[in-house]
Amino acid sequence: MYAFSSSVVAISAAALLAPLTPLAAPPASAGVVPRAERAARTEQPGGRTQSLPLAPLGSSSRGPGAGTLGLSKPDTGPFTMVGVVWEDPEAELAGRVRVRARSAETGRWSGWQDLDAHAADAPGPGPGAESGAESGAESRAAAGGESRGGPAARRGGTAPLWVGDSAGVEIRVVPARSRSADAAGAARLPRGLTAELIDPGGAGAGTDRARAAGTAAADRIAAQTKAASEGDAVRLNPALPAAARPFVGPRPKIVTRTGWGADESKRAKGYRYTKTVNIAFLHHSATGNNYRCAEAPGLIRGIYRYHTQSLNWADLGYNFLVDKCGRVYEGRAGGVTRAVLGAHTYGFNHNSVGIAVLGSYDSAAPSQAAVNAVSRLTAWKLGLFGKNPESKQTKVSGGGKYTSGTRVRLNVISGHRDGFATDCPGVRLYDRLGAARASSASYQGRR
Repeated sequence: MYAFSSSVVAISAAALLAPLTPLAAPPASAGVVPRAERAARTEQPGGRTQSLPLAPLGSSSRGPGAGTLGLSKPDTGPFTMVGVVWEDPEAELAGRVRVRARSAETGRWSGWQDLDAHAADAPGPGPGAESGAESGAESRAAAGGESRGGPAARRGGTAPLWVGDSAGVEIRVVPARSRSADAAGAARLPRGLTAELIDPGGAGAGTDRARAAGTAAADRIAAQTKAASEGDAVRLNPALPAAARPFVGPRPKIVTRTGWGADESKRAKGYRYTKTVNIAFLHHSATGNNYRCAEAPGLIRGIYRYHTQSLNWADLGYNFLVDKCGRVYEGRAGGVTRAVLGAHTYGFNHNSVGIAVLGSYDSAAPSQAAVNAVSRLTAWKLGLFGKNPESKQTKVSGGGKYTSGTRVRLNVISGHRDGFATDCPGVRLYDRLGAARASSASYQGRR
């Protein structure tokens, strides 16, 4: 999802490795939320975002701590995710962002964890637009403002990190050192840095464990056979070449937006579509791996809230999400069989589908269940539009890593890094894409 972008920054090792000394520790009993209160939140719809501005910390000298921003709030309202946002969506945060959270259950502090500081998932280039360059008609359809509150309202941000039930937070933002540094030698941080503490709330009646399993009819789109999926492809896309019609994988079970508890009032009204789906971009959510599969619906609600309320996007950026137990979730609204315009690969959102595997895979390996789910999902979704998972596709960039209008040859199943200057989806997941392509083609009946 989020990772290093292409800015030229010389980061000072001393600045990034300097000890992050916590402020005075509160009593061990502080910040503990009673079990009954924590349990009640999982059943109540809604949620809450606490926005806390970051302030200067430490010395104002030219030393490694110069320019550091942060906050220490040992007692906050409840939250499970934390991110950092800033005013200008085009600005980059040159530096390191670290966070630790205080458990709502025990009152103990976690260890320090890094947030992915450089946002890479986004609406397309241009103020508030998810623009596409593959055809004028698609560009016009994609224009008109991704932001819920207008172009000026969209913001930049880190990836949000899942920290579990928490009731206290400490954050440090240590700026890098750069050729464009200010007089103190530290790179200027974006304006308006604010910590976003996200409580995704519950999903109403029914536990998240049941919702992750998709046990109620409204909570799931049932799996179907290969033959039934082939029939859907013909009905949905009559122009599909006859030779491509058999090559559609069986549809996996999909937990719907109702299933994971989306509050539809939080997204922009209406849906936006492109002409086709000719490529799938794989992401990791960079939200960390310390979640249980039963918590995945809450994690997705948190990402949804962060995308729509903190970054001010129209909806969840990804079209689909996959948890580490291999469950598939509907992402952006508009219909799982349709070519829904997402906000996941800057410059290439047009005619593509964005799939995020929940977790961080720079050093941790993805589960086999997650990789298998990606194979099944792409075999079905790409098959509906006649695409071979092992082939390549020429895409026209809308900007970003490649200059707008540049023709780029990409794998039909690509990693986010193939279309944007980022480490996403993490080297350990990226290394599995070859196997996922082969397996996806097999599900389609091409092998």
